[in-house]
Amino acid sequence: MKSIEADAPRSARKLRCREIGERDVASVIDLLASGFAFRGRRYWARALDRLLRHPTPAGLPKLGYLLEHDGALVGVILLISSTIASRSGSTVRCNVSSWYVKPAFRAYASQLALRAMHRKDVTYVNVSPAPHTRASIEAQGLVRYCDGQLLTLPLLKRGSPLVSIVPVNRVRRPDDPTLTDEFDMLAAHAALGCVSLWCTAGDEIVPFIFLPRRIAKRLIPVFQLVYCRDLADFVRLAGPIGRYLARRGRPLVLLDAPGPIPGLAGLYVEGSGPKYFKGPTKPRLGDLAFTEGVLFGG
Repeated sequence: MKSIEADAPRSARKLRCREIGERDVASVIDLLASGFAFRGRRYWARALDRLLRHPTPAGLPKLGYLLEHDGALVGVILLISSTIASRSGSTVRCNVSSWYVKPAFRAYASQLALRAMHRKDVTYVNVSPAPHTRASIEAQGLVRYCDGQLLTLPLLKRGSPLVSIVPVNRVRRPDDPTLTDEFDMLAAHAALGCVSLWCTAGDEIVPFIFLPRRIAKRLIPVFQLVYCRDLADFVRLAGPIGRYLARRGRPLVLLDAPGPIPGLAGLYVEGSGPKYFKGPTKPRLGDLAFTEGVLFGG
């Protein structure tokens, strides 16, 4: 009886899928720079450097996986694996990102996806799928959990309660163990260039993280909401937060939303910024912590 490998085409028998090692970084940068023409080597060098520094949960790949053919790199998929803290506990989430396979080997691209998303205890997300990849993403078992974005001018919101807004780097790390992991997450995002706000409304601590971005062919500067405990928190405190952000040069805020949000002035675009997941925990809208926009930048 012949083995599967013996029956496979010669090209397939030379293929190997394995975890990316540090010695592969230069070759991975070369491949990604050739596959994503709008990104340069500097972008990918920074992305890989930040991945190497990122605290990856034990047992998960530091960088992702690659596809080799006869010893040459022909495909790559980057993975950003993180422990996501919350007051109710923590979860492990993996952002599947920057997937590229050379055209001659696209028939074997599914090997990368299968290897990358094989853990049943991890929630996998794809938060920036290119339009031409969405059918294959759905075929791999990922489900769309977000199908629209709201571009809002939150400073117009009236009726918000009094709130103290302080950048996280001006706050002493709390002693309360229910807050320390969340505080550390905000501090890590601030170090990556985000605006991390430690807000106090009455006796309640309400944290937020915003990522500076440019949209519409990089013409419009905005803050993207990348973390809040609940979208209702942002709606409730939108007025003072919006005025705080406007004083920093970006009055517009972009956020994932299921539709127009009562009380927030702005434009809702259905079908904009679709996001997918696979795994045990459906991601919340308003939680893009440690995803590619934050780690890799624009």
